[in-house]
Amino acid sequence: MRILLSFLQDTGGEPHPIPAYRFWTYYIKNGIEEAGMSFTEIPRLDWAAGLVPYENDPALQVWKQQTWQQTVNYIKANRQHFDIFLCYLYPKQIDIQAIKQIKAMGIPCVNFYCDNVRSFAKLPTEFKVFDLMWVPEYEALNLYQKAGVAHINLPMPMWVDARYRNCPQHETDIISFIGSKDNLRAQLLADAIQKGLPLQIRGDGWDTTNNHHTAFPPSTPSSKITNQINLLRNAGLKGFAAYHINRYKKTPPTHITAAYIFNKPDFDEYTRLSRESSITLGINRVPTFNTFSSNILTYSRLRDLEAPMLGACYLTEHTAGLPYIYELGVEIETFTNADELVYKSKELAASKSRRAELRKNGQQKALTVHSIPQSLQKIKTRLFN
Repeated sequence: MRILLSFLQDTGGEPHPIPAYRFWTYYIKNGIEEAGMSFTEIPRLDWAAGLVPYENDPALQVWKQQTWQQTVNYIKANRQHFDIFLCYLYPKQIDIQAIKQIKAMGIPCVNFYCDNVRSFAKLPTEFKVFDLMWVPEYEALNLYQKAGVAHINLPMPMWVDARYRNCPQHETDIISFIGSKDNLRAQLLADAIQKGLPLQIRGDGWDTTNNHHTAFPPSTPSSKITNQINLLRNAGLKGFAAYHINRYKKTPPTHITAAYIFNKPDFDEYTRLSRESSITLGINRVPTFNTFSSNILTYSRLRDLEAPMLGACYLTEHTAGLPYIYELGVEIETFTNADELVYKSKELAASKSRRAELRKNGQQKALTVHSIPQSLQKIKTRLFN
């Protein structure tokens, strides 16, 4: 299968002032090549730039007009060189008429999108134009079914280098969490520490003495109004009201002492820690302000594929979708609260054979059943058989 690719590529200079995004391009390109497929990119087209402006910003409209005109023109001139248009596009980046033009030229259009559960009460109209939506969250499937949008439930597109596709020879005694800080994660980890779990925590926001925050474009009164309109459209009236009530709720401060917080790792250190820690933790709860419910929103994240692919002994927060991805207790372990996190961590720490079993079985499942080549083959079958 020959793929025209739009997966948050930029032009390779300084990254845009938006949260980390370049890893998506790295993963999908390597996964396509491993599948024995090929990809084409439209020269000098900066897809990630469309995430920078606010929705009402004239700069976004200029980006859309130029980008989609260039895309349509390129496809007209090179139609014979690819079979599908594979994208990772946010709703504000999508030009419905341009996608319709591409489909009319006989090119099926497939869009990947994650964070559906957190972002939408109902699906954006823009998603309905695609021939197929690649949906990684089991918990989001009901949204797509209700909307009548063609979709396929496939894992997050994750790829690791062949040199890491083995279980590590060396294992440390570290119980490790790597990820950015938010209130829900902080509260869970603080509770676990209070209950006696010896953790090492790394990632953005934990070390308050050396924080480097992504610079976002300043908001304007008109952009704030547009953002509220978009919130109302995506979250619905109930979600809109809940957001404004919840944002003013007082949350008790959570303090984790410096003894548990370590420097943010670079890529090599991140990989080493994920592989060699005695236990690598995942947390799947996400902050959300658009519900009145006190229940914590959880869904499976990219880490649930990455850590097992790297050969980690992986203990992650339970979600409704995880039993459809792994055999729990055999390939990965899960917890539902701080007490269970502490109990299962101590249980795994005491059993080298159990850790070895999880490493081997989890890695095998992730690298075979949940790989990008497998997902692309399923998309191909869905579109052309």
